[in-house]
Amino acid sequence: MPTLDDILEQIGEFDFFQKQTLFVLCLLSAAFTPIYVGIFFLGFTPEHRCFSPGVAELSQRCGWGLEELLNHTVPEWGGHEASFSSRCRRYEVDWNATGVSCTDPLRSLVGNRSSVPLGPCRDGWLYDFPGTSLVTEFNLVCEDSWKLDLFQSCANAGFFIGSVSIGYIADRFGRKLCLLVTVLVNAVSGVLVAFAPSYTWAVIFRLIQGLVSKGGWLTGYVLIAEFVGSNYRRTTGITYQLAFTMGLLVLTALAYLLPHWRWLQLAVTLPNFFFLLYYWCLPESPRWLMAQKKNDKAMEVIQHIAKGNKKKLPLSFQNLHAEDEDGEKPKPSFLDLVRTPQIRKHTFILMYSWFTSSVLYQGLIMHMGIAAGNMYLDFLYSALVEFPAAFILMLTLDRIGRCYPWAAANVMTGGACLVAALLPDTLYWLKMPAACLGRMGITMCYEIICLVNPELYPTFLRNLGVLVCSSMCDLGGIITPFLVYRLAELWHELPLVVFAVISLIDGGLVLLLPEMKGKTLPETIEDAENLNRQKKSKEKMIYLHVLTSE
Repeated sequence: MPTLDDILEQIGEFDFFQKQTLFVLCLLSAAFTPIYVGIFFLGFTPEHRCFSPGVAELSQRCGWGLEELLNHTVPEWGGHEASFSSRCRRYEVDWNATGVSCTDPLRSLVGNRSSVPLGPCRDGWLYDFPGTSLVTEFNLVCEDSWKLDLFQSCANAGFFIGSVSIGYIADRFGRKLCLLVTVLVNAVSGVLVAFAPSYTWAVIFRLIQGLVSKGGWLTGYVLIAEFVGSNYRRTTGITYQLAFTMGLLVLTALAYLLPHWRWLQLAVTLPNFFFLLYYWCLPESPRWLMAQKKNDKAMEVIQHIAKGNKKKLPLSFQNLHAEDEDGEKPKPSFLDLVRTPQIRKHTFILMYSWFTSSVLYQGLIMHMGIAAGNMYLDFLYSALVEFPAAFILMLTLDRIGRCYPWAAANVMTGGACLVAALLPDTLYWLKMPAACLGRMGITMCYEIICLVNPELYPTFLRNLGVLVCSSMCDLGGIITPFLVYRLAELWHELPLVVFAVISLIDGGLVLLLPEMKGKTLPETIEDAENLNRQKKSKEKMIYLHVLTSE
């Protein structure tokens, strides 16, 4: 019985059909970006201060400018970095009282400026921001600032839970069905977030969106990997992730044009409804159909691919009927991820690598703590760093393989973190390039693990394996803020030291994984267990064919 890789060699491993499929799935990848990092704009926290009744009228009567108003009416206002008191406390005085002096209003009200009582912001806040965000609309500041963390943590919690359930659905009922269901739920819940009447409902709808969005993104990744030949998995995988990076640039532009969070949420959500057209654009994965013993349907898809590539399938490859076609169909099980020794080793290493990639990717952005500036340019610069990482991988993965560049990227990231931690602040011109080098390295790690993870599991277990392992990425996303901010209270550079240690450990562990360059995707448990022994299978097959023909 010929394998799908043998058939793809005849009808095109990466021809017109695969390129068209990659393009439409890249749109899905780009649309996932606002869910993963959109909180940067949706939850932007501008400078703010308490609203005090009567201050505006007093300022107008006295003819104050903004700086004078702040100096006279805002506690501990120094004109530079705002303090907790200046943002979250106000003077407990009656600004509407008669006889208030314009030169020193506090002294005229209470006599001694140092004894003016402070109180909470009972009448809300004023925000120095022309648009709106979740923070400005629901007042997620001061004592309620933790609610913004909860909003994004719910999305990460949804990623974590959905990784397991969506992976099972995709392996049990098919990639296409799973993709369409996640797209529909993601689109509807995203619109509901935009129209949420309260903070509580916004959190609930965000959780639902998190439950399906990442699972749909990874299902699209697995689907395109199963449509192409082994020689093109690297190209398609990196291109799929480059689409995510392009989504970062589009998100920046949309956020600049739409400074109001509800309109921005609608703008990044509505395109998801067009992905329902995948029902007519995309066939089911032929690898999954063959793994489920649905060989007739698999042959229909193969014929569709051949027609799209304007190729004709040879007669010798048109019979997919195996002797055990009517036998029991393999069903994915969580136990399959740890039952056999090699797959168990792969699972644990991949879980740690996903965790490491998430903690460092998000942690380095947080630790950079981009100072007050243009948030749009800051976000744009951080996104542009990812393009060189992708091009480096395109030049190396097919020449060197997966494992050595992966280990080197981890070592580069760990070394850059150590350099940035140990350099004094006076050498900022050297610390910043080191931080950027670390960001580039961990981006490379992220892209490699997305490529390698599907390659190490058999077809019937592939989607479940990817989503269960990548769930550690979501766990890392939940704890990263606490890891960064709590450790930084002890020593500002301590998070970088921790990042370096876990990255260097990961650099050693990935070398224990089998090299998958040029190898066919495993179809069964036995194939996955023997990946280390699979060497140059295609060359041997061609050589034997030549000997036979002579």
